Amino acid sequence: MKKAIILLSGGLDSATLVAIAKSEGYMLYCLSFSYGQRHSIELEAADRVASSNDVTEHKIANLDLRLFGGSALTDDIDVPKDRTADEMVADIPVTYVPARNTIFLSFALAYAEVIGAKDIFIGVNALDYSGYPDCRPEYIEAFEKLANLATKAGVEDIDRIKIQAPLLQMSKAEIISTGTSLDVDYSITISCYDPDDKGLACGHCDSCQLRIKGFKEAGIVDPTRYQEQ
Repeated sequence: MKKAIILLSGGLDSATLVAIAKSEGYMLYCLSFSYGQRHSIELEAADRVASSNDVTEHKIANLDLRLFGGSALTDDIDVPKDRTADEMVADIPVTYVPARNTIFLSFALAYAEVIGAKDIFIGVNALDYSGYPDCRPEYIEAFEKLANLATKAGVEDIDRIKIQAPLLQMSKAEIISTGTSLDVDYSITISCYDPDDKGLACGHCDSCQLRIKGFKEAGIVDPTRYQEQ
């Protein structure tokens, strides 16, 4: 069977990503990160997603991006709440973690070389999301080119390394509908940037608002546990 590295955060998008790769017949090697994020409870969700999909392997890489800070997710900066859709797309938000996807993809690339995988799945989304620079199609294309220039596998092997981003041009509602058709259990995922100690989502950060909007537009009941039901 063909092997794939899946970047798994434990959120809605990455859970859908696992289901898509599984439906396409890949052996799943999931990679999550403990990077000093304030919402580290997402790692528990990642473990639940991996366990429910009987993945071949699930690794958690440890690195501390709090060393640099510069983001509301890794520094003493308040997570923005109750922003309008226009405010979300006005500029790059403070929840952007500098170079995060480049770091994550680099780890995934090393993992792929070791196990002989040619496909790396990442759940980036250019629609219905804050304007992170490392979620754009041109970024994915550029990293795929780098992957094939900078690795032994890319230079010597016949098959090219591919960065798969199947959610890239989907709305949040389309992602949820796709995942639902593939039997994704969204109740075990969490997308919140500022959950409480019990794992309850705040319901007010950008990620929560986009999740709520997505379920509503998809016409599917949101199973998320919010602090204020």
